Amino acid sequence: MNDNNTKSNGIALIPFLIFIVVYLGVGLSLVLGGEEMGFYQFKAPIAVIIGIIFAFILIKGEMNKKFDVFVRGCGEENIIIMCIIYILAGAFSTVSESMGGVEATVNLGLSIIPPQYITVGIFIIAAFLALATGTSVGTVVALGPIAIGFAEKAGLSMPLIVATLIGGSMFGDNLSIISDTTIAATRTQGVEQSEKFKTNIMIAIPAFALTIILLIIFGRPEVVTEAQVYEYNLIKIIPYLFVLIAAVAGVNVFVVLTLGTILAGIIGIVGGSFNAMAFSNLVFDGFNGMFEIFLLSLLTGGLAALVTYGGGINWLMEKVRGFIKGPKSAQVGIASMTLLTDFATANNTVAIIIAGPIAKNIAMEYKVDPRRTASILDAFGSVGQGFIPYGVQLLMAVQFTNGAVTPFQVMPLLWYQFALAFFAILSIYVPFANGYINKHPWDFNKWQPLKKSKEEVVS
Repeated sequence: MNDNNTKSNGIALIPFLIFIVVYLGVGLSLVLGGEEMGFYQFKAPIAVIIGIIFAFILIKGEMNKKFDVFVRGCGEENIIIMCIIYILAGAFSTVSESMGGVEATVNLGLSIIPPQYITVGIFIIAAFLALATGTSVGTVVALGPIAIGFAEKAGLSMPLIVATLIGGSMFGDNLSIISDTTIAATRTQGVEQSEKFKTNIMIAIPAFALTIILLIIFGRPEVVTEAQVYEYNLIKIIPYLFVLIAAVAGVNVFVVLTLGTILAGIIGIVGGSFNAMAFSNLVFDGFNGMFEIFLLSLLTGGLAALVTYGGGINWLMEKVRGFIKGPKSAQVGIASMTLLTDFATANNTVAIIIAGPIAKNIAMEYKVDPRRTASILDAFGSVGQGFIPYGVQLLMAVQFTNGAVTPFQVMPLLWYQFALAFFAILSIYVPFANGYINKHPWDFNKWQPLKKSKEEVVS
């Protein structure tokens, strides 16, 4: 989207700022008015439309030309790919949940984890469930009542169990191939989900391991309850395993999600969870469930194109060059931008969609591997979203405690988020997580993986 021939113009960035300020302002006003979920009452696409209107007013040029730029931005290849993946992911998630996949996954985990390690178990179950379903919010909703029930029976710290639930959910959401944050991070940088996974996991695993150690030491229950056996059907977990394994293996994500949805549908029909007509309706329900993020992605793509056309991105890049001295400080800048945008919007997907095009320009300027950039975008989006006291994950989790816990009691115990931030920053200065991208170098001229010569392939 960047046009090096476009003159820089800071005024062209104002529509982006209006989008964020309107979204933040309305959310804050609702919260201050007593609406706990105020940040989620005002829909982001409306805020971005307001920004687009101001873009047409403030950015110079013929109206027809600006409209053409806007439409091309909405229809940019990566935007369209991202939107199609969104609706396919929505279909897979809805069908899999309806045929009992979420319940089977939770019950399997609760059946095999020893009672004395229930805190660790909640963390691991939440991590796998979010990894399989691609949603941290859905994981909190599905597992929240169970986790709180265990905390009450076993004498566990209620704030700790809430923090553990959120930490596991954010781990899985960050790494999931079908998460909307992963889709946004990879498509804005022009890389594959599997490539980002292989890069991102080297940052997330140390944080995951450290959190488990802390939970083993400090999360043991006062009362060890008897082990319980929960009913589950292993067959209902197969679609999740298929999608995870196939996507990481590098199978085309469209093929993976389509086959995963069909597989979940067959299991649901054969198992009597729904019939063929209900299956088709569930697929469409999944599409509908992604409508807001689908529309937001299209509109934000158009807004970004207008801002670029008006010289806003060039102006921002000129200012960024003042404090970015090389690839490392460029990555710190991308991380900070993502974190601050998430703090402002209380939505890590929105934050990544906003920060993604700017991050790509920075990555191109300072030759930062885009798989690293995608990982940083998603990791710091997860850090911010899983920590802010007005984020939907934390607000929904504390609601299950019926007022016994406040978000501010939970925040100091969000060990996974702290650990993820630490290892993500450390990976910028100590390249311990660069194994995959070192083996598969990036061609910055063609903006694609560097193809090996025939001699290198033979050797």
